[in-house]
Amino acid sequence: MTNPPAAASSGRPYNLTTPGLRKLTRRSEYLFVARGLDERRRNLVVQARRHEPEREACGLGFTATKKVGNAVIRNRSRRRLREAARKLLPQHGLTSVDYVFIARQDTAECPWGALLDDMESALVSLRGRIEAGENPQRTPRDRRQARSKRPKA
Repeated sequence: MTNPPAAASSGRPYNLTTPGLRKLTRRSEYLFVARGLDERRRNLVVQARRHEPEREACGLGFTATKKVGNAVIRNRSRRRLREAARKLLPQHGLTSVDYVFIARQDTAECPWGALLDDMESALVSLRGRIEAGENPQRTPRDRRQARSKRPKA
């Protein structure tokens, strides 16, 4: 496994002190973002939703379910997502948009470059969709119902 370069040796703690970034702390904030847009990739899922009224910061949340692995693996996955987001959001993120990064089973073990590529492509896609005005006001239940009505291939 390749670790993020210079993350631990730089002396910087893993926190979100970068200007323009704000940590999502409440469950209601995560649920708000879950009702927005999402992009799924092999190594992660990124959810995003524009926040009204507009703010000067974008909100960030990171999560890993028990399906990902034990506590050590879940923590490693979240640390890797946090570092990748710290690198990529200044270029590809939008202000006044909240993002939630969800770890998948491969997140902890995938090559660092692959994780960065997946996150970058998801952020670019979400940015295009948000700038085009796509911002659904749907619930997770609506999303499940839409999936069940799709024709089977």
